[in-house]
Amino acid sequence: MPEMVSDKIHDEQKQGTAYAPVSNNLSPNKKHFYIESYGCAMNFADSEVVASVLMDYGFGATADCALADLILINTCSIREKAETTVRKRLTEFRKLKRLNPGLLVGVLGCMAERLKEKFLEEEKLVDLVVGPDAYRSLPGLIEEAETGMKSVNVLLSRDETYADIAPVRLNSNGVTAFVSIMRGCNNMCSFCVVPFTRGRERSRNAASIVQECENLFAQGYREVTLLGQNVDSYHWVDETGHEIVSFAMLMEKVAKISPLLRVRFSTSHPKDITDEVLFTIKQYKNICNYIHLPVQSGSSRVLQMMNRTYSREWYLAKVDRIREIIPDCGISTDMITGFCSETEEDHQQSISLMEYCRYDLAYLYFYSERPGTLAARRFEDDVPLEVKKRRLKELVDLYRIHSLQSMERDLGKTVEVLVEGSSKKSEHELSGRTGQNKVVVFPKMQFKPGDYVTVIIDKCTAGTLIGIPVLQP
Repeated sequence: MPEMVSDKIHDEQKQGTAYAPVSNNLSPNKKHFYIESYGCAMNFADSEVVASVLMDYGFGATADCALADLILINTCSIREKAETTVRKRLTEFRKLKRLNPGLLVGVLGCMAERLKEKFLEEEKLVDLVVGPDAYRSLPGLIEEAETGMKSVNVLLSRDETYADIAPVRLNSNGVTAFVSIMRGCNNMCSFCVVPFTRGRERSRNAASIVQECENLFAQGYREVTLLGQNVDSYHWVDETGHEIVSFAMLMEKVAKISPLLRVRFSTSHPKDITDEVLFTIKQYKNICNYIHLPVQSGSSRVLQMMNRTYSREWYLAKVDRIREIIPDCGISTDMITGFCSETEEDHQQSISLMEYCRYDLAYLYFYSERPGTLAARRFEDDVPLEVKKRRLKELVDLYRIHSLQSMERDLGKTVEVLVEGSSKKSEHELSGRTGQNKVVVFPKMQFKPGDYVTVIIDKCTAGTLIGIPVLQP
């Protein structure tokens, strides 16, 4: 899988973000946990499930790892850099464990699933290793670890979706929330570890998803992002077999909760973005006009080696179809440089594909082999590192041009922004996003998080729109 990302990191692909409640009003009668999450949005959503399990078990939460009785790291195995970061973080926790011998340290998620018992042997620090389908077993594993035994549960499930667990919203802005609708992946892309660390696809009960979204809206949230490894392959059938819910139908159910509730989704696989999905997005104003459409390579030959199940021509036709049905749709992508046997001609095809699509947002990486993947078993990682990095730089440089052009096209336009919080640079400014997922900054005035604000765009950078609110009479 890729290791190096471009300079633009999306909210849904954070690395190394502390993910714990901000309050430190600790109860003297409770034990407390601290949790960090690395990687994709699914890991952050899973951390909220873990928090719910632990709180039901009697734990409180702390934002200070030095005050914790239990430290958990929810890990990612997609990139080597993520695993390296986790190992470094564990060495830092070793100092806390020396000061507090009763402290338990656990590793959760994909890295736990990939390394299993090896984690206990290699790190000499970890007390718990828990895979992404085993979070219900945490109370028993903690009790076992408190006796001095090392605890492991990395069994993958064919039906676990945590549908009945109400996630505890961690580090929340109170406006936007993730809602997991499915788990696992059936696609078996040759570079990817996800099918091995998260198992096969299974979709969550549609009624439980709608109920969670309704509850969030009642609590004041104004945007939900529907999550899955391949969210658009969602397919749920009730026990009687009478109700069949596709991804498009599910989006419609959520959109109908209220026109004030925005709906996003991530991540989609190009093969499952059907016309049904596109027309549903077009029909409902509160379903955001933004699709993340990972391509990975512009070369049909490389795409075949990656087992992506589509060609360059098919992908470009899909982009054309999106823009035909939803002309103002924002489109982003993932692209890998230096995959096994990639030639300069293959690389130039990736460049020309980017020139054609002119993405609003792009996540660009160079390939690094991940143990256990089909690519690691079948192909030689034969592109020199300096070539991978040079090709990556060429894609990043091109993307920066397209990103600025995308922002400049909005100059003079009036856009609707959902306020998420203060600007990072000034308390006197607010920040939010458009339906096309573009960040907008504007003067605070009387507005607050959760408000929908009409803004006229008069300036921009390559990553941010800057504007003035339109005051209503």
